[in-house]
Amino acid sequence: MRGLSLEEANTIIEATFAAAKKRKCRPMSAIVLDAGGRVKAFQKQDGASMLRFEICYGKAYGALALGRPSKLVLQKARKKPLFMQSLESLADYPLFLEGGGQLIRDRTGELLGAVGITGDDANEPDDLCAIAGIHAAKLCADSDFFDDPDLMRAVSIHKSAPLVDPRPKTKSRAPALRAGRNGSTRNGSTRPGANQTAKSGP
Repeated sequence: MRGLSLEEANTIIEATFAAAKKRKCRPMSAIVLDAGGRVKAFQKQDGASMLRFEICYGKAYGALALGRPSKLVLQKARKKPLFMQSLESLADYPLFLEGGGQLIRDRTGELLGAVGITGDDANEPDDLCAIAGIHAAKLCADSDFFDDPDLMRAVSIHKSAPLVDPRPKTKSRAPALRAGRNGSTRNGSTRPGANQTAKSGP
């Protein structure tokens, strides 16, 4: 297993903030954890409120703990509350059950870490910005493998619905991205390096 470099972690955070700016999001905070749940990098934009480190960490840690984006961790908590209660008692760190936590993988599907984003009123922009950050580092989110069911099974990737920014559209806000089936910013095969073009935004 190769490690996630500091340069990659900082690139993810920088690109996440750039995507958030395009989407006119509120001040954001972002954390990148390695595959073992250790902090690689964290930044909080000016104007972000308290406890953003803890929220970011809880989203990314939850994604790593269950091997899926944090919005799917939230769905599992709703379906199996006793399971999640038991899991939280075993966890080394509290889980934050909201969208905004995305797993980071290389092109083969190997897990490298997770990114956690918080700041906007809706969870979907957090996820969309996180995926934009992952792609900027030439790495992959889970949604980049949805066209390869065999690989998904082999590395235990869980499929989810497409991500769409639910906020009212305005002339000053970038349109929602709809690609990669759950928020990836490309058409068709979404792995970094493919000859594809994002519609707009992150």
